[in-house]
Amino acid sequence: MRSDEFLRDLDLFPAARQHRLLALRHYLRTADCDACQRVGDAVQLAFTAARYDELAAADELLHTAEQLAAGHDAHRRSDDDPGHGRGRVDRWAATSTPLLAATDASWKGRVGGLGYVVTDGRYGLRGRGTGRLDPTGPSRVLVNELRAVDFLLTAYDEPPPGLAVLLDSLGAVEWLHRWQAGETGMPAGYRLRERRWATQPTLLRLAAQVAGRPDLVFAHVKGHSGHPLNEAADALAHMARRRRVESFDLRPRAHDLVDAFLRDWHTAAV
Repeated sequence: MRSDEFLRDLDLFPAARQHRLLALRHYLRTADCDACQRVGDAVQLAFTAARYDELAAADELLHTAEQLAAGHDAHRRSDDDPGHGRGRVDRWAATSTPLLAATDASWKGRVGGLGYVVTDGRYGLRGRGTGRLDPTGPSRVLVNELRAVDFLLTAYDEPPPGLAVLLDSLGAVEWLHRWQAGETGMPAGYRLRERRWATQPTLLRLAAQVAGRPDLVFAHVKGHSGHPLNEAADALAHMARRRRVESFDLRPRAHDLVDAFLRDWHTAAV
């Protein structure tokens, strides 16, 4: 559900219901958690019922969504991040446009991590594992580099016009440019079977999104060359991978790391 649709259809509900729907809004963008997906589905159905003036049914579905969300929160581990790995260093929020971002992925054995950072202080990190149904295929490094870009772009209701994204993977940049040009292929071995946890495969969603956004810029940056944004994204991806197998306080470490690299970036940019 797009941001403009959500805000438009919010008026279908009484004012007393609108603040409850706003509290559940982020579940409409979540695709990597079965429980979150069920909450989002209930919210979507509530909007559908309201469009047909079935306000009693819409109210029941809203109540269901709230119960599912409360149950999910109650069973979430205390060290899980309710922002699904996303955060922001607020003091960089007023940075001038155009925005510049960097993404990266890390992989070791059967455990990986994704990371991104934006010059306006936004950042994200997420761990990944593999299992019997893992659809990645043999192009594991490439696919996860592209998943990191999707992780960045889905942080926004709509990615801001002119957003530039730096990647240290030439192969990933090539695929992004091919999709922007209208090609529909996928990396070798990436399986497109139906997903249980999302409406469509991540790379299909990414390909469709960048095909409609020729204003988005994807550029290569040499890895481990001291570029502050690339180093920050790399560190976040490594941190997310390590957190899959080690116990440490992830959120404050990530916040401080991003703040330090962005301080370097903005100081050099002055």
